[in-house]
Amino acid sequence: MKISIIGTVGVPANYGGFETLVENIITNVSSKKLTYTVYCSSKAYTERSDVYKGAVLQYISLDANGYQSILYDIYSLIKATKHSDSILILGVSGCCFLPIYRLFSKKRLIINIDGLEHRREKWGKLTRRFLKFSEQMAIKYGNVIISDNKGIQDYVNKEYGVSSELIAYGGDHVLCSITKEKENEILDKYSLRKEEYSFTVCRIEPENNVHIVLEAFAHSKRNLLIVGNWEKNEYGIHLLHQYKNYTNIKMLSPIYDISILNILRSNCSFYIHGHSAGGTNPSLVEAMFFGKPIIAFDVIYNRETTENKADYFSSVEELERLLSQNRDYYCNSRSMYEIANRKYRWKIIAEQYEALY
Repeated sequence: MKISIIGTVGVPANYGGFETLVENIITNVSSKKLTYTVYCSSKAYTERSDVYKGAVLQYISLDANGYQSILYDIYSLIKATKHSDSILILGVSGCCFLPIYRLFSKKRLIINIDGLEHRREKWGKLTRRFLKFSEQMAIKYGNVIISDNKGIQDYVNKEYGVSSELIAYGGDHVLCSITKEKENEILDKYSLRKEEYSFTVCRIEPENNVHIVLEAFAHSKRNLLIVGNWEKNEYGIHLLHQYKNYTNIKMLSPIYDISILNILRSNCSFYIHGHSAGGTNPSLVEAMFFGKPIIAFDVIYNRETTENKADYFSSVEELERLLSQNRDYYCNSRSMYEIANRKYRWKIIAEQYEALY
C-alpha cells in the first residue's frame, strides 16, 4: 500500500507538531508492504535526500507556510494523486480545492483537521473565514476525518454531524539519555537549581496566555524559566520589556536542542502550559513524559489530554493560588507519567494511523 503525506514542511522534522508526527509515523512502520511518500518544501532544505527513514521524499518549490501554503498543498495533492492508494492530508488550508478535486478523483483522503485554526486570535477576519470554509470542505469531501483531541472530536460531531477518528500525538521522541556532567553544565549555564523553578516553552502569542503566566510569577516568590520567540510580534516584545528585569523570571530565546530542553523539563518543579487553542498540544504531551506536576490553562483540550488529573488555571489569581499552595503534587505528576506512557507513545499513534489506510 502506497501512502502519500501532504500539508507539512517535510522531513527531517525541523518546524512543528505535524512535521514531528510525520517523522515518527514513518519511523514506526509496522509492515514492509506499507510505503510512504512525503511531500516537502524544497525551500526549507539545503540538503535534499531522495529517501529518509524508508520514505520517499518529493520536493515542491513553494513555501509550506505563508501566502504560498495553499498553492503548496494543492500542488502536492495533485502530484500525490498519481502515485498513492491513500493520501494523508495534515491541516485544512489546501482543502478549499477539494470541490474541484472531487470532479476528477475519488482517491481516499484521510484528513487531520488540526486545532480549529479559524478560532485562533492571530488570524484576521478574512483569514478566519477562509480557514472555516476550508475546514467545511475537508469535512464534506474527506473520506476519514482525524481529530487529535476529544474536544475537537465533539466539535466536529456537533458542528457537522460527522464522526471522526480520535488520534492524538506522541511524545516519547523527546526521551534520550543525558549524562550527569551535561545536566550540571546546563543547569549552571542558566543559574538554575533542581526543583527550584517552573518551566514553560511555547510560541509567544496571546492564545498561549503568556501574559497571565508572567503576571502570576511576578507576584510570586517562585522562579520561572520561559522559552519562546519574544521578538516575533508586538505582544512578545511588550512582555519582554515589561518582565525582563524581574529577578525570579528568566526569559530565553528559542532552544532547539532537544537534550537541553529535556534537562530543563526534567529538573523543574512545575511545567506550566498556557495554551488555550488547538487540540492535543505536542509540547504538553512531551512534558507529561517527564513525570512533573503540570499546571495547565483550563480549557477542554488540556483537560482531555491530561484526563482531568493535572491542575488548572484560567486567571492570574488562580495560577497564583496554585503556586502558593503548600501541598503534595505527587498524584498530579504520577498521573501525567502514566497517561503519557499509556496513550502518547509513537508506536501506538503510528498503528492507529495505519489502521485507517
